[in-house]
Amino acid sequence: MKSFTAGPNDAGMRLSRFVESVTNQLPTSLLYKSFRNGRIKVGNKKAKPEYRLQQGDLIELYIVDEFFEGVRLKTKPVLRKAAFSVVFEDENLLIVHKPAGLLCHGDNTGDVSLVEGIIRYLTDAGEYSAEAQNAFIPAVCNRLDRGTQGLVIAAKNAPALRAVNELIRLDGITKTYLCLAAGRCADGVYQAWHFHAEDAKKVQLSKQEKPGYKQIKTGVHLESFAAGIGLYRITLYTGRTHQIRAHMRMLGHPLLGDRKYGDPAINEKWPLKNQALCAVGLQFDDNLADPLLKQYSGKKILNPYCTLQADFARLTGSKTK
Repeated sequence: MKSFTAGPNDAGMRLSRFVESVTNQLPTSLLYKSFRNGRIKVGNKKAKPEYRLQQGDLIELYIVDEFFEGVRLKTKPVLRKAAFSVVFEDENLLIVHKPAGLLCHGDNTGDVSLVEGIIRYLTDAGEYSAEAQNAFIPAVCNRLDRGTQGLVIAAKNAPALRAVNELIRLDGITKTYLCLAAGRCADGVYQAWHFHAEDAKKVQLSKQEKPGYKQIKTGVHLESFAAGIGLYRITLYTGRTHQIRAHMRMLGHPLLGDRKYGDPAINEKWPLKNQALCAVGLQFDDNLADPLLKQYSGKKILNPYCTLQADFARLTGSKTK
């Protein structure tokens, strides 16, 4: 039998998820059999999978010891540094500039990721210890493609992670981007319909509504134009996979350096290593109701590390406004 005491980062977590996080390779069938047989208890009482933990709960797991072996290895962070810049930080949130080329999450390449770097940063600062946690690991709340630079929100604790994830789901944070794209696009708010098939590498857009497609809205404003290149400020009114890259291509103004949705001839004319896209601004909605997030109501976060203005000047020989 193993016992755990729920800490502040475990509060609100579904019990079944907690059990999965503190065990290793526990089959789902055995997990739910253990619930049915009363081998998972909270406060010395048989508990249900959907029970939400409260701080201080005593969790007792009458599960074979082999399923606890290697758990610390599973949760121990890989303490590699990553090249990011801190833009904002307090007791709940860490908002950073991710450079182009850095993964948000680890993949099968084994390259260092932003999440690994954030864990290392917080560990070095004494704000996180894997050994002191039952299950929680710092995580990012929004994701940028590897080739996209810009602002990423990380949560330092579980309540902040849940609250920000829910706020993003409700479109409670307005995101703005800069991009370099071919040609002159008229200012406006454009809509289309977006479809992303599971495991597909590219999304599909339609000008007309179709079954299974979700509406997208993209605000486009031309900030500077020279030599056939536009420096655009983009406002996302919806947040879908590859929305800006795919929508700008549909509008006839593909992003420079974009090898997935861009134009090969344009990329050859203006060679860039990555797609010219940067998340430059975040604004929290006014009058946030969540007690933890209320302090961020109306807060704006601007990114001082974006390189696209310099890229525009270098490619066009001109200055931005």
